[in-house]
Amino acid sequence: MSLVLDAAAQDLLFREARTANTFSDEPVTEEQVQAIYDLVKFGPTAFNQTPLRITLVRSPEARERLVKHMAEGNQAKTATAPLVAILSADNEFHEELPQLLPHFPQAKDAFFSERPVREQSALVNSALQAAYFIIGVRAAGLAAGPMTGLDFAGLQKEFLDGDHTPVMVINIGKPGEDAWFPRSPRLEFDQVITTV
Repeated sequence: MSLVLDAAAQDLLFREARTANTFSDEPVTEEQVQAIYDLVKFGPTAFNQTPLRITLVRSPEARERLVKHMAEGNQAKTATAPLVAILSADNEFHEELPQLLPHFPQAKDAFFSERPVREQSALVNSALQAAYFIIGVRAAGLAAGPMTGLDFAGLQKEFLDGDHTPVMVINIGKPGEDAWFPRSPRLEFDQVITTV
């Protein structure tokens, strides 16, 4: 085997991991979320930027406000998941670059002084961080249900501000009954990989 990660970890993070559509009633604790973040914060990004922001939706009132912005097929699972996270991109991430990139603090102004450049970089790098977050949820023994079927403009107005762009919503928890759809096919190596 060419991978260093043992087979059980490979299964947990990739082969057996699935998008959950139902969840048990077991809560997701603050300690679990802290452990997930403390693991995934080390994932690489461009300029070590950290544009991802995570809004945990725990209260029934906030959940109700969120559900109305989800696509119809995502509403029931979002309403019943133990924890829901709104992932967004902070378009003012560059303000933290002097702290996060101390060997090159001028990157803040040299590369990110213009808002359109920041928005593009924030979107790409927060999506990358969102993928790390999903792997972290799996590493905690939980299932993640990432969703982009939602009213992004409505979600932004309801929960965020003009400096934060929604990226996705993720349901989090232990899988419930009939949590999985059948595994969908994946493209094979030769369909994806090109060597030049």
